[in-house]
Amino acid sequence: MNQKIFLLPLALLFSLTVSAQPVEIRKKGNDWQLLVDQKPFFIKGVVGHTYLEKVKEYGGNSVRIGSRKEELDKAGQLGLKAMVNLPANAERYGFDYNDTDAVKKQTEKIIEIVRNTKDHPAVMMWSIGNELDYIPGTKPFNPKMWDAVNDAAKAIKAIDPNHPVMTVIGTSMMEKVADIVKRCPDLDLLGINTYGDIYTLPETLKKYGWEKPYLIAEWGPDGYWEVKRTEWGAPYEQTGREKLNCYEQKYRKAIETGNCLGSYVFYWYHKQETTHTWFSMFDEKAQETPLPKLMKMLWTGKRDPNLAPVVDSVNIDRFVRYQDIVLKPGSVHQAKVTASDPDKDAITYLWEIRPEAVYASYAGQGEKEPQPISGLINEAKSEISFTTPAEKGAYRLFVYAFDVNNQFSTANLPFWVE
Repeated sequence: MNQKIFLLPLALLFSLTVSAQPVEIRKKGNDWQLLVDQKPFFIKGVVGHTYLEKVKEYGGNSVRIGSRKEELDKAGQLGLKAMVNLPANAERYGFDYNDTDAVKKQTEKIIEIVRNTKDHPAVMMWSIGNELDYIPGTKPFNPKMWDAVNDAAKAIKAIDPNHPVMTVIGTSMMEKVADIVKRCPDLDLLGINTYGDIYTLPETLKKYGWEKPYLIAEWGPDGYWEVKRTEWGAPYEQTGREKLNCYEQKYRKAIETGNCLGSYVFYWYHKQETTHTWFSMFDEKAQETPLPKLMKMLWTGKRDPNLAPVVDSVNIDRFVRYQDIVLKPGSVHQAKVTASDPDKDAITYLWEIRPEAVYASYAGQGEKEPQPISGLINEAKSEISFTTPAEKGAYRLFVYAFDVNNQFSTANLPFWVE
């Protein structure tokens, strides 16, 4: 028999709002199931508010966005459901959860947003904050934060019993889940941002006592905090091929077959975070990497008629992967890329050398994208010669492989000029 964990008795009378039927979470056997408009709904979502037409075209059904009306309207026009981020502050930005007045004002702001937004047909569920527990350096956080989250959840459900309420955590210090179980009984589900540790997530949640449903609120390639680094601390980014395989494996082994309500892939746009290519599924000209059409195949089971090229590897001289590449200033070297196109389309190439970014302490916030250094590369082939910069420091050699259909793949290698 199905067990409802979300709807309060009064909500069973159904809401007379302009939105559809109340969103429900039910237990079916040993699995949880999300119901939207009284129909099973597995979340095939993206993080981001751009290119939403492509989300719909490629078979997606949900977006993780804020509460701005124009964003919700756009999602609603396309028939996409929204996980709405509500603005709860974190201690990493200086918020003090011992300050009862500040916490009260924050809750009041959240309730104001919910009251003004709850009847929008695109709203599917509410999320209170994002990784509120994380302080750079994995420093201890104030556990009163969870009390504030639960108070907000309780207040939300008092005025809107029709949409589930959650918060989103990262996977550092996962013993915090036991504290959430204890302090946040009014949460209906949990959202987790997870990357390399996505495969062990169900066991970890079970270990710390989480028995309610969960969704994967953010996932993508292996993170820069999880991969090998050079001697000078530059992380090795996955190549186009490695990302393609990584995304598919994570979806098939940890999302599609996992006991979760679905997921939101990161990042359905482009951004600078360690590099300008690490998480970006598009470039600044709206050209696609192989990843959006991979998601189309995973969401729909159908291959797109034309796929992006894929970069398998890039090499400098005779250096091999994970070998520190230390070069002299102003010296000339060789580079080679191996790439292919699934549809045999012609491939053109672009090479760049950029300084290594000055890393941000959290999620790339405030990071500036280093710009290419001109005059070091004068070729656009699969094999080139390049000159190293004259100044000592950390750099990356980037290569991009383009087809004729606004699609591309990329890879890069860090090197040091001594």
